Amino acid sequence: MNFSEQAAENLRRIQENKPLIHNITNFVVMNYTANVLLAAGASPVMAHAENEVEEMVGFAGALVLNIGTLSDAWLASMITAGKEATRRGTPIVLDPVGSGATRLRTDAAKAILAQTRVRIVRGNASEILSLGDADAQTKGVDSAHGVDQAAAGAADLARSLDTTLAITGPIDLVTDGRRIIRVANGHPLMPFVTGTGCSASTLVGAFAAVDDDPVSAAATALAFFGLAGEKAGAASSGPGSFMIALLDALYLISPDELEAGCRISDES
Repeated sequence: MNFSEQAAENLRRIQENKPLIHNITNFVVMNYTANVLLAAGASPVMAHAENEVEEMVGFAGALVLNIGTLSDAWLASMITAGKEATRRGTPIVLDPVGSGATRLRTDAAKAILAQTRVRIVRGNASEILSLGDADAQTKGVDSAHGVDQAAAGAADLARSLDTTLAITGPIDLVTDGRRIIRVANGHPLMPFVTGTGCSASTLVGAFAAVDDDPVSAAATALAFFGLAGEKAGAASSGPGSFMIALLDALYLISPDELEAGCRISDES
């Protein structure tokens, strides 16, 4: 099965099975990312209290950890949930928002990676680079690097972290250290809506819940999200209308449309 066919099959599985995706995510995006999951056919839960996250993970098809509005208490919950997900074999997606900007964020992302079995890390180029390079910095939560700047060392970093990296930008790059995949779907308005990166991460979680191959799960999720961005962009006049149109597009895209429209290339 090629990537286009796998993308369609993954979306079909999500729509049929409605996997529960447990998010410990940030205040800024919580409502929008929940709606993104609902539009795609998945079921969201936003549970972050440390005394319930282990139990919630037991119901989940995937766990998404997002450090966008980080605190010590939330980090403790993330690690507790991550350890339970690791024990159960539940896929974990880490979004290291702003890693490289402050020591708290960088250390938190590395602690999660060290203490849990993260299957996929989705971030911008600077965030990803910071996980292996102490000198890599971001501009707040925005990338100071392009995807191509991260590409050279991405495979080595994926191997050293023993995970799959999904580096998003105008053309996304996904690698597990052996395979290198590019995803060319997307629209220029996507960076102008807060939460599109976080939404990409939570969709990666939904696709990982139905696809055991983390490279395939990440690449097909990003193609789906990017194709929705293309459809939303064609119907929008600016960021405000785009934000709503994106939810509509995620809801309306069929598996057959995704198979026909996704642009995934294997550079391995």
